[in-house]
Amino acid sequence: MSFSMRTNGKLLLTGEYFVTEGAVSLALPTQLGQTLDIQQSNSTGDSQLIWKSYSNEDAIWFEASFTLPGLKILQSDGDDDHAKVAKTLQSILREAKSLNSKFLRKTEGTWEAKSVLEFARDWGLGSSSTLITMIAEWAQVDPFLLLENTMGGSGYDIVAAKSEGPLLFQKFNGNNRWDKSGFNPEFKEQLYFVHLGKKQSSKEALVHYTITPPEQREEPLPRITQITHDIAQYTHNLEDFEALIEEHEILVQSIIQQPRAKELYFEDYWGEVKSLGGWGGDFVLATSDKSEKETKAYFKDKGFETVLKYGALIKEY
Repeated sequence: MSFSMRTNGKLLLTGEYFVTEGAVSLALPTQLGQTLDIQQSNSTGDSQLIWKSYSNEDAIWFEASFTLPGLKILQSDGDDDHAKVAKTLQSILREAKSLNSKFLRKTEGTWEAKSVLEFARDWGLGSSSTLITMIAEWAQVDPFLLLENTMGGSGYDIVAAKSEGPLLFQKFNGNNRWDKSGFNPEFKEQLYFVHLGKKQSSKEALVHYTITPPEQREEPLPRITQITHDIAQYTHNLEDFEALIEEHEILVQSIIQQPRAKELYFEDYWGEVKSLGGWGGDFVLATSDKSEKETKAYFKDKGFETVLKYGALIKEY
C-alpha cells in the first residue's frame, strides 16, 4: 500500500486576523509547497511508522518513529524542538485516527513516511497546514476538522493547499465558503514579496487581536470585506491598489495596536508595504514603480536578502 500527494503553500493578501471573524479574505496559493509519500514494506518485526521530514535542501531536519497502531513515540532524534515536533505530529495522527477508526487500524510491518518541503522552513508558507491537508487525505477525514482539533486556524490555508490559483475565503455561520478569484493584477510586475526572517506563530499573532473587545473587532469587518472585493475585482492600476492596502493596514493597526512593517523597517521606502498574515514576521508585500534592480537593491541594503517577484512565487490559473 502507498500514498502520495503534493500541496501548495499560501499567503493571505487581505483579511488577516479578521478572517477568523467572518471577513471575506483573498488567499494566494504559492508555487512552492510540500509533498508526502507513504510506503508500506513487508518487513517482519514490530509494526511501526517511521517518519522523515526533508528540507528544501534535501536534508533531513526531523526524524521519528511511532508504534502501530497505538502511535506511541518510539524515538525522536534531536533537541527539545524535535521532541515538540514529534508530539505535534503524534497528536495530528492520533486525531486523524479518532476521526476515522479504520485509519492505521490493521497494520503489519513497517510504514515509511517522507515529507519534503519545497520552501525554507522559516518562510511561513504553511508547513503545518500543508501537512495536515495531506494527512487528512491519507486518513480520509475532514481536513478542516483535523485542523480545528489540532493546530487551529481559520481554514483558508487548507483550501489554498489544493487550489490552482487565488481564491476568496470566508467563515460564515460556522461553515467555510470559498470561490475562485480572478485576481490577476495588470501591475503584478511591480509587486514583490520580501521575507523579514522573523517566523511568526499564527496562535501568538492572534493574541494582540483577541484581547480587543469583540464589538471593536467586528466594526471594520464590512470595510475589510469590501477592500478584499475591490482588490480582487476592480483594481487595474498600482495607485488604487496601494491606496487600498494602506487603508487595510491602518484598519488592522487600529485593532491590534502594533506598528506597521513599513514603520518598523521601511520608513523611507517609495512604495507601499503590507503585512501578510500575522504581523511582525514572515513575508510582506511591497509595491514599486521603480526597476527590479533598484527595488531589490533597496531591500538588500536594509538586510533583507529574499525578495521575490509576484510571478515567481504565486500560483495562477
